[in-house]
Amino acid sequence: MHKTLSKCASLPVPFLLSGCLIFSTPASAQEFSFLAGPLVSDSANSYSWEGSYREGLGRYAAWSFSWLNEGHIPNHHRDGPSVQVWGRLPLWNDRLELSAGVGPYHYFDTTAAEAGAGYSNTHGWGALWSARAAWYFDSRWIAQMQLNHAQVFGGRDTTALLFGVGYELDGNDEPGPRQRPTPRTSNVTNNELTVLFGETILNSTSSQTALAGGLEYRRGVWRYVDVTASYIHEGNRSQPRRDGAAVQIWGTRAFFDDRLTLSAGVGPYFAITQNEDSPQNQTGDGRISGLISVSASYRFGQRWLTRVTWNRVVTRYDRDTDVIEAGVGLRF
Repeated sequence: MHKTLSKCASLPVPFLLSGCLIFSTPASAQEFSFLAGPLVSDSANSYSWEGSYREGLGRYAAWSFSWLNEGHIPNHHRDGPSVQVWGRLPLWNDRLELSAGVGPYHYFDTTAAEAGAGYSNTHGWGALWSARAAWYFDSRWIAQMQLNHAQVFGGRDTTALLFGVGYELDGNDEPGPRQRPTPRTSNVTNNELTVLFGETILNSTSSQTALAGGLEYRRGVWRYVDVTASYIHEGNRSQPRRDGAAVQIWGTRAFFDDRLTLSAGVGPYFAITQNEDSPQNQTGDGRISGLISVSASYRFGQRWLTRVTWNRVVTRYDRDTDVIEAGVGLRF
């Protein structure tokens, strides 16, 4: 997982809400992919990985929501979300797809502090340019090779060559991606209450950890849109020592007869209690932060579910964290 943004630290609400709105359109083929490979930046070498959700917008176009991790180049631990639009060309009876994509990239970077010892959580914007070749097998599996170039404002550009696999979550009996799934007529979610436990990781150079826990209420408000109200305990050993409440809006999709759901959410995070020695208590600007999350759930019957959620707490005082949790919920 990964590190963080600048003192201005404005939450990328328009960018991520646009991703939620794209989620809500009845588009085409739904795929999830994971890729990894080498990365270069100037004379430095590292690694990169990417998790991506992708849908078609017709035979020759697609869009994707990705989380990109750019490894550990010297004095930079950078990652963040990107929404891209793709042009694509299917070949060889639709088994081979060549595509190129571009879109905004909002990055979180843990860097060395400009003055004195320690670190800084820097936030910024850039563009992600990509080229992809994918081979579609009959069993819904996809073999992929992808070239990414991250061009950022106020930071170091990187180039990575990634290899990985994907899976068609909404497949069909024909080669290549499915283009027009049946639109939903009901909400993905009704009401859910979930108890979660996990780990908090401080986005610092040493990545201190602590036990975390939370409680989430989730309700579907439209076919592909959920809202949540949650309480998050970030632990007593991590530097922030925060407890807080969050409200988020989510773009949500369901697969395999609604048993599996994938979602991405954004919203404000209000600190209720926090470490008395933390910088936010000295500056007075740390009570409200941003919360960016991705989540997956698996439903058992009509009542029960399991959920895994990765939260990124986005602060203005160099205390960004990853809160990674899993738990059990009740549907009603």
